[in-house]
Amino acid sequence: MIGRRRPGTCVWCGRPVADTGAGRRRRYCRQSCRQRAYEQRTSVRGTTVPDDAVLLTAAEAEALADRAFGVRCAAEDVATAVAEGADADELAALSARMVEMARDAERLR
Repeated sequence: MIGRRRPGTCVWCGRPVADTGAGRRRRYCRQSCRQRAYEQRTSVRGTTVPDDAVLLTAAEAEALADRAFGVRCAAEDVATAVAEGADADELAALSARMVEMARDAERLR
């Protein structure tokens, strides 16, 4: 997964990366993300772990699962609101919240 990304997102954390306009596209949003990626690459050298493997701590995996659960709950809220005949303003607010949560859930770390 590391190395494959949507254009304009950090290879390490998935956050947006500012476009500098000139030169090579930036791969990391911050120096700390660049450092963490380097540390991971060097820690798996000489092991059977693939270079492009995504290693998460137990806390990071739990946080990722929590964000995914939040997105599912938000989607269920939208479905319930539709079934109950909610007005357009309420649906728009619920949908906007779900999109915000989904963007946050895309981050691996």
